[in-house]
Amino acid sequence: QVLLVESGGASVQAGGSLRLSCAASGVTESNYCLAWFRQSPGKGLEWVGNRDSEARASTYYGPSVKGRFTISRDYVDNTLTLILQMHAVAPGDTGMYYCAARGPGPCPGLWSQSRHYQHWGQGTQVIVSS
Repeated sequence: QVLLVESGGASVQAGGSLRLSCAASGVTESNYCLAWFRQSPGKGLEWVGNRDSEARASTYYGPSVKGRFTISRDYVDNTLTLILQMHAVAPGDTGMYYCAARGPGPCPGLWSQSRHYQHWGQGTQVIVSS
């Protein structure tokens, strides 16, 4: 059973940095894509980026975060953990951040539509003040 639990959301000032984590139990790197989405107040769900399931594990980013945000993975207490490192945050980055997983099955490349993902976490709140 896949369980995604996000953490790390906080209030931060514009220009600062923040690190979000998603503990992904029941997920294997080679058989799932993992992604971050966000939803800002009054807006729809926006794809932030994803890490694919290939051996070299390429990452892809949405245009509004490319160059500022980085997706990586770690293992914490033997649990695959997806990391979103956020730099130079701006008020437009305010929102609820969700971790999502697509699988099981290989998923190479970019997957930016929320309908492509079968598993979702509960989200973690990020507030950026100017």
